[in-house]
Amino acid sequence: MTRLFISRDSTALSLGAEQVVKAIQEQASLKGLDVQIIRNGSRGLFWLEPLIEVETAQGRIAYGPVQTDDVSTLLESGLLEGKQHPLCLGNIEELPYFENQNRLTFARVGLTDPVSLEDYVAHDGYRGLKNALNMQQADIVKQVTDSGLRGRGGAAFPTGIKWNTVLNAPAEQKYIVCNADEGDSGTFSDRMIMEGDPFVLIEGMTIAGLAVGATQGYIYLRIEYPHAKVALNQAIAAAYQNGYLGENIQGSGKTFHLEVRSGAGAYICGEETSLLESLEGKRGLVRFKPPLPAIVGLFGKPTIVNNVISLASIPVILDKGGEYYRDYGMGRSRGTLPLQLAGNIKHPGLFEVAFGMTLRELLYEYGGGSASGRPIRAVQVGGPLGAYLHEGQFDTPLDYEAFAAISAVLGHGGIVVHDDTVNMADMARYAMEFCVEESCGKCTPCRIGSTRGVEVIDRIVNDVQKDKNTVLLRDLCDTMVYGSLCAMGGMTPYPVLSSLNHFPEDFGLQPAAKA
Repeated sequence: MTRLFISRDSTALSLGAEQVVKAIQEQASLKGLDVQIIRNGSRGLFWLEPLIEVETAQGRIAYGPVQTDDVSTLLESGLLEGKQHPLCLGNIEELPYFENQNRLTFARVGLTDPVSLEDYVAHDGYRGLKNALNMQQADIVKQVTDSGLRGRGGAAFPTGIKWNTVLNAPAEQKYIVCNADEGDSGTFSDRMIMEGDPFVLIEGMTIAGLAVGATQGYIYLRIEYPHAKVALNQAIAAAYQNGYLGENIQGSGKTFHLEVRSGAGAYICGEETSLLESLEGKRGLVRFKPPLPAIVGLFGKPTIVNNVISLASIPVILDKGGEYYRDYGMGRSRGTLPLQLAGNIKHPGLFEVAFGMTLRELLYEYGGGSASGRPIRAVQVGGPLGAYLHEGQFDTPLDYEAFAAISAVLGHGGIVVHDDTVNMADMARYAMEFCVEESCGKCTPCRIGSTRGVEVIDRIVNDVQKDKNTVLLRDLCDTMVYGSLCAMGGMTPYPVLSSLNHFPEDFGLQPAAKA
């Protein structure tokens, strides 16, 4: 029997993967071909989806992008033997885009059947948990601390410090909460993990529970991710059935329970305290800090709140050790970051690499430049509240501190590309308008400041007291940065000010020398 791998990832489905599967099944049945189709996760090469991989003695040979009309010629040309065809890409792992990655977190995504526990274990799954079950709690936390892992959700707070705080907080009940409310524009790494390797998230959360003495975990999942919900629930059920979750994990006498909870579509619930409010059944409003969630979190108990990628990075750390993970990266940015290329880019998709690569390398050597073929003018990194970078900043290494030095954020690793047809005044206005729509309304700088921001930008663009309103916009941004309760209002000025500083001509202002 020949095994074919076709992605069940949302991106592949949106591009016609389901129709390709049906076409292969129909034609294989008519021709009497012995074929098994495995629905794997996406390799992250989105411009080649739907992608078919065929298992051969020479490795997995890829074909793509495949449409239903291509199926007949593929089968006739020897698809099942990995033979040549205009859509043949060769061995998937030898493609430069794929071969040059450092896939630690995404090691299994695209390789295995996401909901097969047997596949997961056969590809080094649950080795980290096995080690953790034989370690003291403080030693688990030390491995995470030694790895240098920082929060991959955007804040980049050292994960080990957060875990240590929860470990040392006295309480009868503690919680592990996964922030899977991935709402930033141009980001999809959380979704890809949950759809393509849900067990790695489950294992990471289980290890976190063992580390700090938490017996209950929740995955707060973005409501717009129905395929991820299905995959997670299937994987959680398999983990319970095979003793990897529940009252007696692998006969250790240790307990950890896990369930998925769906959000209600509010961007603000990606902020950890607002998420906790929502998880408790309340309106998603930001809490004042202190107290920190690590001390007073879910239902008033000590709680670890980590992003999907943070928790999915834990198994490899506990499997191979904190020093192994720390050896990747640069400066204080250790390990790898799954970067997500979107927007006007020739090769959109996911690229996991150690910190240190420059933005220019990523955009041109792997992203292939703009999809339109026009010059790339601006790149927004870090979601809708991230700064816009101009061409003179493209040599900045992908590193938390390097980005902070140019008043930018690396955030969740989302990168949205714009060519030279973009109007940056429109993009600045959109940032303020986004804040108007998504603010929880609890603090005045965010709730009112963003509304006034839209009005002031409109006045600048319409040449109404341009100089005075430009000064007013900068003053307003300053108030939002320093007066907002959370990053929603505090970061909205980043795209606004970067647009104003780097692309003043789009506001009808005199161009300034670019820093």
